[in-house]
Amino acid sequence: MNDLLNVMRRLRGPGGCPWDQEQTHATLRPYLLEEAAEAADAVGHPAELADELGDVLLQVAFHSVIAEEEGTFDYAQVEQNIVDKLIRRHPHVFGDVQVQGSAEVVANWQAIKAAEQGGQPRSAAQRVPAALGALARETKTQKLAGHAKTGREAVEQTLGNADETEEGVAEVLTAVVSWARSLGVDAEVALRARTARTLAALSDKALSNEAHSDGAQ
Repeated sequence: MNDLLNVMRRLRGPGGCPWDQEQTHATLRPYLLEEAAEAADAVGHPAELADELGDVLLQVAFHSVIAEEEGTFDYAQVEQNIVDKLIRRHPHVFGDVQVQGSAEVVANWQAIKAAEQGGQPRSAAQRVPAALGALARETKTQKLAGHAKTGREAVEQTLGNADETEEGVAEVLTAVVSWARSLGVDAEVALRARTARTLAALSDKALSNEAHSDGAQ
C-alpha cells in the first residue's frame, strides 16, 4: 500500500502526470462508481476480480493522497477508521456480547451505528446511497419501508393498468423489484448480468461479421 501511495504522490507531484494532477474528489466520483461496478461484475472470475479490486484500491489511494495534500485526512486515518469500526461493530467477536444468529448481528450493527451518531438513527435517504443503481435503490427502499414482497401476478396487473408515461413505467419497475425480492433475486444484479450477456453477444456478432467481411475480400 505504501508503494501505491508513493506512486500516486509521484503522479500528483511536480513533474508528474497532468491528468492526475488535475483531479479532485468530485472529478473522481464517476471513476469510483465505475471501478466498484466493474469489481462487482468480476465476481466469479478470480483473476479478473483481483485486477478490478486493484482498481478500486487505486481510487482509495487517489482520494487519500488528495486529502493528504489538502490536510483533511490521510490513508492511515482511512485504514484506522475502518479497523476501529469493524471492532466496534462486532462486540460478539471482540467483546462479550452474545448473539444467536445473523439477525441479531444486524440488529446490533444498526444500534451501534445509531449510537455513533449520538443516538440518532440515519434517515432513510442517508441509508440508501443516491449513487446506487435505480433497481438497487428501490430494493433497499422497499425493505426500509417494510413493503411486502409481491408475486408475478402483481407485476402483470400493474403492467396492465399502468399509464404509458414515465410514472407508469416507474410503477411497473417497482412491481418488478418487489417480485424479484419474493424470488430472492437481486434485480440490479440480474439485469446487469443480462445486459452483460447481450453486450457479449453483440461483440461476438461484430467480430463474426468482421471476419466474414475479411474472408470475402
